[in-house]
Amino acid sequence: MRFYPIAILVLLVGFAVMSFNPVDKGIEKENTMINNGLEEFKHTLDQLKKDAYQFSEDKISLQQLQESLKNTRNSFKEIEFYVAYHYPEFTKTHLNAAPLFHIEAAGTTAYTLPPEGLQVLDELIFSDEAAEQKEEIKSITDFLYNSYASFYLSAVKNGISKGNNKTLPLRIELIRIYSLGITGFDTPGSLNVSEEASHAFLGMKKYINDDPYFKNYTVQKANSILTEGIGYLSMNTDFETFDRIEFYKKYIQPLYEEFGKWDGRSDDLKEFSGWNVNNKNLFSSDFLNPYFYTLLKQNEDNEALKTLGKEIFYDQNLSDNGKMSCATCHLPENAFTDLKTKSQSNVEGKTVLRNSPSLYNAVFAKRFFYDLRAFYLEQQAEHVIYNEDEFNTSYENILKKLKTKKEYKKAFKTAFKNGEVNKENFSKALSSYVASLYSYESDFDQFMRNEKEISSDAKKGYNLFMGKANCATCHFAPNFSGLVPPFFNENESEVLGITKKPISQKPLELDSDNGRINSPVKKENSWIYENSFKTVTVRNIALTKPYFHNGAFNTLEEVLDFYNEGGGEGLGLKMKNQTLAPDKLNLTQTEMKQIIAFLNSLTDVSKK
Repeated sequence: MRFYPIAILVLLVGFAVMSFNPVDKGIEKENTMINNGLEEFKHTLDQLKKDAYQFSEDKISLQQLQESLKNTRNSFKEIEFYVAYHYPEFTKTHLNAAPLFHIEAAGTTAYTLPPEGLQVLDELIFSDEAAEQKEEIKSITDFLYNSYASFYLSAVKNGISKGNNKTLPLRIELIRIYSLGITGFDTPGSLNVSEEASHAFLGMKKYINDDPYFKNYTVQKANSILTEGIGYLSMNTDFETFDRIEFYKKYIQPLYEEFGKWDGRSDDLKEFSGWNVNNKNLFSSDFLNPYFYTLLKQNEDNEALKTLGKEIFYDQNLSDNGKMSCATCHLPENAFTDLKTKSQSNVEGKTVLRNSPSLYNAVFAKRFFYDLRAFYLEQQAEHVIYNEDEFNTSYENILKKLKTKKEYKKAFKTAFKNGEVNKENFSKALSSYVASLYSYESDFDQFMRNEKEISSDAKKGYNLFMGKANCATCHFAPNFSGLVPPFFNENESEVLGITKKPISQKPLELDSDNGRINSPVKKENSWIYENSFKTVTVRNIALTKPYFHNGAFNTLEEVLDFYNEGGGEGLGLKMKNQTLAPDKLNLTQTEMKQIIAFLNSLTDVSKK
């Protein structure tokens, strides 16, 4: 289990939840289905609270408590698409938070808080330790009940806030079901993925048939897919054998595209989410909007700007000693990595602290570097420029060098209206090139778009990745990184207990790099980030060895062996806050080969 007992007092947010709404542009009073759903969820919470107390007094069985939680979660799933869309922070933090400690900012300081909500209860109540955690179950149920009660009273009095677009919540829910629901992320204890997805479909079906807005659209096709999907989910309830490919192609993608035809109004999420609302397939290159993650705007970007950025990327003269460029550590022939255990420094015989991750899809992140110390792409470059072990220079010195070359002066005039060789334009040019390095034309992407076939092993490996192997609960589909769905506006880091060497090489020792806790972001100087590192994408992973921040693992087989044992804690090493579940995955050698076959199918280096 990843959950730890509550040790500090959590202040309830109560009516303050209203301030979390990114699209607060009106009041929703006419939708009977939503109002009834909110009330039904409160009733199931009432019962869950009673049952938690009954269980603590040995008046009901654990099985009865588990059934009560299932009913509560199913009730929530029917309205999740609506509540989680309009109140994402409240939902994520108080109703359905992941069972991990987290940081919550308050002014200039931040607090380390324990998790609360339905996911936490799912992990506790469906664990082997449930009988010993009776008081904890009561406490978390009380927090959940009180948080929602405040929200519910406000909703009854004032209505639910709404945005301009009625179908965005439905499409976001489909992404949530596929990336968080059927992977087991949302149900870490029960793995009750099919039943919950079924109730999510049922809630969407009720909504489009109840809300007057949808009378302007032909909903028969969506109704038919939802009905068939509910039937499919009722017949495919085993977590390990559930076919995530078939479910996507038959139900998720057709609904996603069909709901997309109904949008027709403003994009309520453009300042809040990196998801591109015009996308029609989760596995297409336009799924995420690169300009959400950079200071560069789409209307500023052009081919001349990208070409200039590419020139800058390969120019060694820009570093202090004239011997290091961005390509020194990010070689295109190596999927923009350097294949080194730790990347080289500008000092002969010296390395930097960690190795270089691939630049393919690197733009799709809200935080950069393994310790997440940079908050946007341009800031990432800035860290390299000023680092004494890397470029060891400054913008001022770089701009002086650029201004001495006629070719650069001409290129800046072509790329920018003002033609100025300045810091802002330099950063935009470099961002333009890096942002162009997206990688969504792999064999697997094309397979999910019905454009080509892949091997049976790769298909089985994907289902293992999304299910039994537990990979997709950190490497979220479809980017397969720690960029968190469904809004894709934050990055996760994980504590894995990385060892200094592959686990076949004894004795086993934890790597000495403390990771995120040593980053300069002072608000995040919390014990929960000790040995915590950014979850990078596994796209192109077949080309980007050695693996992990310390480059200690040379093969994918070694990486899977490590995960199969439950990380550092599963291997018996002392960890303070491992976020990777320490339980053995019990993957067979055949299954690990199938996962590697899937990972190999994610290779796409067509962009240079």
